[in-house]
Amino acid sequence: MNAHLDGHIVQGHIDYCGQVMQRQSDAHALRLLISLPSEYRALVVTKGSVAVDGVSLTVVAVTETTFEVDLIPHSQAVTTLSKLQVGTLVNVETDILGKYLARQLALEGSH
Repeated sequence: MNAHLDGHIVQGHIDYCGQVMQRQSDAHALRLLISLPSEYRALVVTKGSVAVDGVSLTVVAVTETTFEVDLIPHSQAVTTLSKLQVGTLVNVETDILGKYLARQLALEGSH
């Protein structure tokens, strides 16, 4: 960690199993909509990061019950995520920085 920090911090720990709710392709990307349980909603933010089946991705949008990621052609070519179908269960890891912040806020609120 003595150099410029770039990219997403992924630890490889699974927070929950999500379900692919929607899959849509266009000329630029493959869009996946994945379920988001309420207890993890605060840890997933637009333009933040999330890992799906171990692949770190940028969150494009978040709703009350889902989050969306777009797989660019390179990501589709070098991962297995392009094979995911609606209904498939995936391992989801939320961003570690959000977890630390949520923990700190909870500790401060308990005083």
